[in-house]
Amino acid sequence: MEKPRVVFIIGPTGSGKSSRAVREAQERNGEIISVDSRQVYRTLDIGTEKISVEEMGGIPHHLIDIRDPEESYSAGDFIQDAPQLISDILSRGKLPILAGGTHFYFDALLYGLPEIPPDEEFRASLEQFSNEELHTKIVQLDAERAADLDPANRRRLIRALEIIETKGIVPKRTNVVELPYEIEWIVIDLPREELRTKIDLRLEQALDRGLIEEVRRTRERVGDIRLNELGLEYRVVGEYLRDERSEESIFPALSSKLWHYARRQKAWLRKLKDSADTD
Repeated sequence: MEKPRVVFIIGPTGSGKSSRAVREAQERNGEIISVDSRQVYRTLDIGTEKISVEEMGGIPHHLIDIRDPEESYSAGDFIQDAPQLISDILSRGKLPILAGGTHFYFDALLYGLPEIPPDEEFRASLEQFSNEELHTKIVQLDAERAADLDPANRRRLIRALEIIETKGIVPKRTNVVELPYEIEWIVIDLPREELRTKIDLRLEQALDRGLIEEVRRTRERVGDIRLNELGLEYRVVGEYLRDERSEESIFPALSSKLWHYARRQKAWLRKLKDSADTD
């Protein structure tokens, strides 16, 4: 039997994935599954550039606002939820469209996750190290994996070191998951200067819309440790709220860090293009 079609829309931050997904859904009778590790959290709207109800254009969106920020949501949760949602959308005769910038979630769905159980004793031994020190350790032990990691995401840094401790490296993923559908790739890979301009414009708009106040409310609710896990915007503004940087430094610091993150995402796209047929 011919496999049903599922659309994957990928691209770096600021490239227009959400609006493209809405257009595709409107034209092709689709529903959208968000592939974003932060838009799952309620109240994190400005810092995550969460799509608004108006921007959704009447298209159902899934995996948005399903957790409180005190809770966690992982790649393991995603690979449980996404296939169920895909099956449900297909059963209603609609086209599932997966769109987002958390490429690790796409990888997990395509290739699975390392079957290594958590080691609480080993994790506890890493608590003494800063995020920078953890990332340096990974660079020394597995430079290829280090290039794919957000140096500020402590949870993923610790997990990578946990896998390296067991396996020696983070094993390369191979296409071992036999998915019951055919994937149509839509890759949005804008030129560097155009993307940088879009990132800065979005950042200016986020600050104008009240990013600092959103981070302030989130910090009061979850504390600094959890705040740092919620992404660059929350970490950098959190530094300002703790008097560790000036308000004037927020924009240039975030602009630089978001562009560095986008470059890592573009590198992932290049690897994808080398290994898969894409549109």
